Amino acid sequence: MQPEEKLNGHKSVRVWCDGCYDMVHFGHANSLRQAKALGDYLVVGVHTDEEIAKHKGPPVFTEEERYKMVRAIKWVDEVVEGAPYITSLETLDMNGCDFCVHGDDITMTADGVDTYHKVKKAERYKEVERTAGVSTTDLVGRMLLLTRNHFRQGQYEYTVDSHHSSRMGQDSSARSPWTGCSQFLPTTQKIIQFSDGRPPLPTDRVVYVSGAFDLFHVGHLDFLEKARQLGDYLIVGLHTDPIVNRYKGSNYPIMNLHERVLSVLACRYVSEVVIGAPYSVTKDLMDHFKVHMVAHGSTPVAPDEDGRDPFLYPKEIGKFKTINSGNSMTTEKIVERIIRNRIEFEARNIKKEKKEMDLIKALEAQKNNNHKEDVVEVSS
Repeated sequence: MQPEEKLNGHKSVRVWCDGCYDMVHFGHANSLRQAKALGDYLVVGVHTDEEIAKHKGPPVFTEEERYKMVRAIKWVDEVVEGAPYITSLETLDMNGCDFCVHGDDITMTADGVDTYHKVKKAERYKEVERTAGVSTTDLVGRMLLLTRNHFRQGQYEYTVDSHHSSRMGQDSSARSPWTGCSQFLPTTQKIIQFSDGRPPLPTDRVVYVSGAFDLFHVGHLDFLEKARQLGDYLIVGLHTDPIVNRYKGSNYPIMNLHERVLSVLACRYVSEVVIGAPYSVTKDLMDHFKVHMVAHGSTPVAPDEDGRDPFLYPKEIGKFKTINSGNSMTTEKIVERIIRNRIEFEARNIKKEKKEMDLIKALEAQKNNNHKEDVVEVSS
């Protein structure tokens, strides 16, 4: 079936989304999920590194990495590389899209211009609700401090140092609602929305992998793509925050368990996740999920608390495979990128939030003026 046609003979609705999609997270995925629900075929434009650096600041991931990450989101049908930063009617028409969809936050150019003002004026613009509690700016802020503040929103409580109680020396209550850190509240409904909901067929070869999958990135993506090729149904076991912290140390994981669950579920290669999976892959686990093959990447594996190899059982029965994804990206390398360019990213965050706060004040002033005019009209 061609994307332009539907089975009933009517022309399908083509939806356009665009953005930086830097450090793709479940917030991006949720926006694209909602956009796809407004039509039949979702086209996503991704900006170049040059455009992002000009209008926003340095991106964390390269454009090639960002193109690959967006293509792997299960609701995306097509990716347009090098999409212009300002969305025009020409862009929509060139890609055969009926309208543009964006979250209910505001994105601006370096000059403070709303990047969607043209399509809004032409009434070819629709908004979806932005996912509260996560943004690329927030994740960069977490890495700059490697704070454990974000764990307090998840299942587990940690002691937070007093100098980590706010990010970048700012009170969180005074921050922009679009990029400030706010609480993400996980629900079963959200997990259902992200899940395929399809159990494995009796004939499916089930593949099981497990890990932290923190700051979901291209290394994870290439690994999961190869793991899926080992069978028909891929289950990803996600370790709890304390387990990840035990084998990774420092203040890892950067993203809490619930955030990591949604990020992994959004990947088109993943069929199901196990929330809070045990560190060791046991006979009971394999029997329960009818696992045909267990896989792991080529990175070193820390022993379990009892000193045993967590993959000992699948190895003993000949159902374990080491996958070389061909990609050396790790969560630690992403953090290194941020720390190495700390000053640039701190400046980017502060500049972005200042523009947003200035806009909020301008919108509030405009709203107050409109209210005064309405009062005058009523009085007269």
